[in-house]
Amino acid sequence: MECRHVEIVNPTGLHTRPGNLFVKHAKSFASDIHIVKNDKRVNGKSLLTLMKAGISLGDKIVIEAEGPDEAAAADAMAHLIATLTE
Repeated sequence: MECRHVEIVNPTGLHTRPGNLFVKHAKSFASDIHIVKNDKRVNGKSLLTLMKAGISLGDKIVIEAEGPDEAAAADAMAHLIATLTE
């Protein structure tokens, strides 16, 4: 399993539009992708569970990827979060 720690810089957090972008990119990888915020661990390939996590500006999250392309998935998803300013 690969993990990346990242802070949310998007002013609106991971609401519907950026959350949907995250899910779309996550689904392009074969690996399972999860986001951990505090004690919540949610499926990064499900917009509904992502929205329930309530991820906001300034939150520190962990992106977990596990599977055949886990390193590439973790790096790409962390980069997306770190540069998302939609």
